[in-house]
Amino acid sequence: MTDHRAKPDRRRFLTAATAAGTLAFLGLGPGAPAAAAARRSLLGHEVRRLPTEEHVLAVTFNAAWNDDGLPEVLTALERRGAGATFFLTGRFAEQYPAAARTLADAGHGLANHSYDHPPLAGLTADGLREQVRRADRAIRAAAGTGPLPFYRFPYGETTPEAIEVVNALGHADVEFTQDTNGYLGTVGGMAVPKAVERAVAALVPGAILQLHLGSSPSNGPGLDPAALPLILDAAEERGYRVTTLDAFLDPATGLPG
Repeated sequence: MTDHRAKPDRRRFLTAATAAGTLAFLGLGPGAPAAAAARRSLLGHEVRRLPTEEHVLAVTFNAAWNDDGLPEVLTALERRGAGATFFLTGRFAEQYPAAARTLADAGHGLANHSYDHPPLAGLTADGLREQVRRADRAIRAAAGTGPLPFYRFPYGETTPEAIEVVNALGHADVEFTQDTNGYLGTVGGMAVPKAVERAVAALVPGAILQLHLGSSPSNGPGLDPAALPLILDAAEERGYRVTTLDAFLDPATGLPG
């Protein structure tokens, strides 16, 4: 497993990389002359797998409802020296600022999941821009650090035109290889072993796993906090190590490599 115990250094890297990366993506920072080549790797399309042939797995969480299960998730990650990326909505950051700050202080990456999780079909291009910008402001205010230059569309709904909008704002669209469906809970017919099975079945080089933090209003408590340690152990047994999305940023520019 990747060792993320050097939390202060990691936080400094994330802060510097996100600042430099956003500027360079927009053609404003010192890394801008080298931005074109880097953009081609993660921009212009949905990212469902990371561009690598190494046996690595990126663990990501969406957080839009509440912070239920956060202690269990953090404990599982810390015990295994693993990092994760948490896609927060702006509203989550506003309602649970302590959770956002705790994630940042623990050295985990934060990313943008819209402001209030609207369906894409109901948004104009300007509405989508406002969702991204408003969430960015809320995450910065709550966590004390900027989010990574990654965006995940609510409900996994994307179009080429929408991806172009978020790319122009400095964000690569990072979706997922597999969702555990643990957010459905037992009410939705899921169980922890099923969530683990879905995750293990999706193991390919550069796989991006989507889990959820919190309790769904319709399905109650999610199963991902309980499934996470089993998923991490199963991945390691199969020769996979956990990576994080920021590992695909150039430390010198903060750009996707």
